[in-house]
Amino acid sequence: MSAQTERPEARHENMILSAVERYNEKDADAAMDILKEIVAEDPENDAAWYYLGQCAVLKNDLETAEQSYRMAAELDPGNFWYRYRLAKLYSVTYRPELTTSMYEKLLEDFPKKSDLYIDMVELYSSQREFEKALAVLDDIETVFGMSEAVAVYRFNFLRMLDRHEEAFKSLEEYNKDYSSPYVLSTLADYEMSMYNDSTALAYYNEALDLAPDYSPALLGKAETLRLTRKYDDYFKVLDTFVSSSDSPAAGKSDYLMAVVQRTDPKFINSFLPRLDSVMNKAVSMHPKDSMMLQTAAVYYYSTDRKDQAKKHFKANLEAWPESFSASASYVEFLMYAEDWEELSKAGREAFALFPNEPAFLEMASVGDYNLKEYEKVLEICHKVLETAPADSSTALRTWSTMGDIYHQLGDDKKAYKAYDKALKINPDYVYVLNNYAYYLSVQGKKLKKAYNMSKKTIEAEPDNATYLDTFAWILYLQGKPLEAKPFFKHAMLYGGKDSVVIMDHYAEVLYALKEYDLAMVYWNLALQKNDGEIPDLEEKVKQRRQSMKK
Repeated sequence: MSAQTERPEARHENMILSAVERYNEKDADAAMDILKEIVAEDPENDAAWYYLGQCAVLKNDLETAEQSYRMAAELDPGNFWYRYRLAKLYSVTYRPELTTSMYEKLLEDFPKKSDLYIDMVELYSSQREFEKALAVLDDIETVFGMSEAVAVYRFNFLRMLDRHEEAFKSLEEYNKDYSSPYVLSTLADYEMSMYNDSTALAYYNEALDLAPDYSPALLGKAETLRLTRKYDDYFKVLDTFVSSSDSPAAGKSDYLMAVVQRTDPKFINSFLPRLDSVMNKAVSMHPKDSMMLQTAAVYYYSTDRKDQAKKHFKANLEAWPESFSASASYVEFLMYAEDWEELSKAGREAFALFPNEPAFLEMASVGDYNLKEYEKVLEICHKVLETAPADSSTALRTWSTMGDIYHQLGDDKKAYKAYDKALKINPDYVYVLNNYAYYLSVQGKKLKKAYNMSKKTIEAEPDNATYLDTFAWILYLQGKPLEAKPFFKHAMLYGGKDSVVIMDHYAEVLYALKEYDLAMVYWNLALQKNDGEIPDLEEKVKQRRQSMKK
């Protein structure tokens, strides 16, 4: 038959096949052009309308998709897929009443379609209509028989309805005729929550008889043994769990991290060698897993073994050199471990890998600062300002740091300029306000400016002993020891007695007020704590004693 005499029906069938080919190639536009031509010529071609809906979904044109599916379903209401796709579309466009209605009618017409039942269960669940969901589960059992999925759904829905006893009885009923590791473990968890540890262990053991490496059962059994203080058996089960090739690394690292962070430290200290063994086995099973290496690192750090912690943090970084998380964890560890030389080096290396993260440079500068490499700190500060010129919070910290460093180097002129830059970004930044005010007071310069800055700090943090000291000391330097005294008294209540400088300042104020006995109390306390912080303190106190004739 020639093309001129080809029947329209046959031509449309061939065009649909071509459109489907374009659709499968993800070329929705080309497919839709073909399909629109068909429905223009033959508006009752249900297949063309259906595939037009499929293409519209591919293009996320849900309005066209809905119109097309509806036309297909109206033309052939006996076609399951037309109506099913329309029901799905109602679902994803959040129209629960239409969705439910469509599914209920589909179930009436296609009672043997198992997927419909599960969809209905999920639909009722999303609407929190758990009683209706339970009724559908009953229908599933009637049509298809009992299954673990149905048992689990029923269990969860009954619990959501606060029918907990009934929920667990439903699992027990299922377990009489069928058995699965999940159901047995869930029953064991329930028995453990009811403090029936022997029954719980029996269920866990039954689950492990079916699946020796089933992680929830292994962990449940382990925890039951730990809570009942059967530690030898606990560690045997834990060894099995971490050595299992079937148990995922994530589950192992999550559990071990929980042990490290939530278990009584006495337990960890009592069983340190055995926990070391467990941790080493877990790492040897997953030597490149980032979470496992970090878990081991945190474990060793929390048990005060910094060298071992460093080894595992570094192993994680070497295994995942392009990982931001691995770099950040290592650099952060070095800072907490006060490994200043390595922090200086690693922070720079991390920044080279992640040049948009100036925080790595800032952390490197912490290492430089503690190594008293002040010029290197300034180099980093300038680099940070170049890297993140529009980041006001970073610029604020950086100018603040530069002010501190210039002060350390004895260049107060540059220090104050840096502080001014910081305060231009945030006039209420209390850290800079306090330092700026204090350094001015030490020099005896611009005490009014110092007073105004310091006043802001104690208004913002009225219980900060350091800020109270600065403000009170400025009052003293302004010739107002009586006004200064209550601020020093307040500082003593909030940590002032831990600072040699603050106690010395308070003693000076008391001395000025001729409260000599109390002044000597604080000077004696300061002398006991002084470790070179105030080099001439002993000589000064000696002179004060002589002047008081004490």
